[in-house]
Amino acid sequence: MHKEIERKFLVLSSAYQKEAVRKTKIVQAFLSKDPERTVRVRIRADKGWLTIKGKSTPDGLSRLEWEKEIPLIEAEALLKLCLPSPLYKTRYEVPFGALTIEVDEFAEQHKGLVIAEVELPDSETSLLKLPKWIGAEVTGNKAYYNSQL
Repeated sequence: MHKEIERKFLVLSSAYQKEAVRKTKIVQAFLSKDPERTVRVRIRADKGWLTIKGKSTPDGLSRLEWEKEIPLIEAEALLKLCLPSPLYKTRYEVPFGALTIEVDEFAEQHKGLVIAEVELPDSETSLLKLPKWIGAEVTGNKAYYNSQL
């Protein structure tokens, strides 16, 4: 298990698409949305993932995370057990110095929502000179947690 440390931002334009080095379709849903722990099933490209995340710190910057790859057939079966309203999104991976900005374009019921996330190696890492297409920071705003969408 490791500590996930990330910051989230709204996205102002589609300029990130030209900077992306990878684009992947994702479907995900939740077995649990308990605020103390969420349990997510995800299919990304042709791989399945099971993720458990602990409660976020008060500032929303970090939380414990456990993630394991699972067989695709098991992920497909688990999706059928999940709570209603799976999320559909396309993820763009944009290099940002030694880091990667992951930009999620949501589809279906959340079409039009675009969120950028940057996972940090530690809480002291600063993000200077963010790309111009990055907008307001929404780190810690629960309305933008995938489990709340």
